[in-house]
Amino acid sequence: MRKTLLIAFLGTTSLLQADWTKLWPSAAPGAPQPPTGTETTNDRGHKGMIEVPQYWVHLPPEGKANGAAAVIFPGGGYRILAMEHEGHAYAKWLNERGIAGIVVKYRVGTGLGYQYPVPFLDARRAIRTVRANATKWNIKPDRIGVMGSSAGGHLASLCATRFEDTFPEETADTTDKLSARPDFAILCYPVITMSATGHSGSRKNLAGENAPPELLKKLSTEKAITKDTPPVFLLTTSDDGVDCRNSLLFATACKENQSSRLAAHVRKRRPRLRLEGQGTTGSVARSARRMASRTLEGLTKEKHPSRVAFRTSTDDQTPLNALVRCEAACQRRLTCLS
Repeated sequence: MRKTLLIAFLGTTSLLQADWTKLWPSAAPGAPQPPTGTETTNDRGHKGMIEVPQYWVHLPPEGKANGAAAVIFPGGGYRILAMEHEGHAYAKWLNERGIAGIVVKYRVGTGLGYQYPVPFLDARRAIRTVRANATKWNIKPDRIGVMGSSAGGHLASLCATRFEDTFPEETADTTDKLSARPDFAILCYPVITMSATGHSGSRKNLAGENAPPELLKKLSTEKAITKDTPPVFLLTTSDDGVDCRNSLLFATACKENQSSRLAAHVRKRRPRLRLEGQGTTGSVARSARRMASRTLEGLTKEKHPSRVAFRTSTDDQTPLNALVRCEAACQRRLTCLS
């Protein structure tokens, strides 16, 4: 899984919830809870064999909040969760821009019965939980989006396309009656399709070893896009472990279905940047911050952000520089698909 993307400039201290909070009021539905002590955490902060689905709230500093929130799903092939660089780091970066970040520890792990729809149930519950707490957390209930990387990007894309699905397990309380549709989606090098172009590990862990074709089709989110799909921002690279054609499939389907606005950017090489900010200096970092903020403003504040745009680049600078180039393309309406 990718180690770096999108998050490069941390530093502003956010107001955050003290610890993890359970997503469900009692036992989480869909699979038995594993014994205490099953959950693992490695030296990189990756979590696996999740016992209890939970969320962690990062709120922006007082006076800086703009009312938007992103529910964040870390990636890890539906086997582990890259909780730090694809979770908490994203949330802190969003906080600097006035956006709340809610990191979700959804259920993943081998041999625990966590195939579909278990992670999806947790993701939908997380979106509804943010809506239920919108007033308390100073969030506008119509500005709640999702953000995910790799397999977490697939989970976010499921939320953005299959929000009208219903499940008998979703009857826990009044929270389950709230809308599970996100108002925007940020998909970073996402798994999209369950075909050979997709990610074999994610497919196996989510759908099972010999999944029926009907289930694989259902989980291929490029096939579920409609005019009601919320605004989407896609960012990927051509040499990532997740084939960039996943993002292209999703972008093409958005165009074909005339769904709501989408901005897509494919870079030819992975960025060398680490979270600490190595490789960023001076004007590049400053312009990246400005343009990334504009991109987020378009997704979190506008019902219909920039026209559909697609652009490739040989640039190998910072992850945020991809946002710079993508936003510039959208603003200038270069190489538009629409």
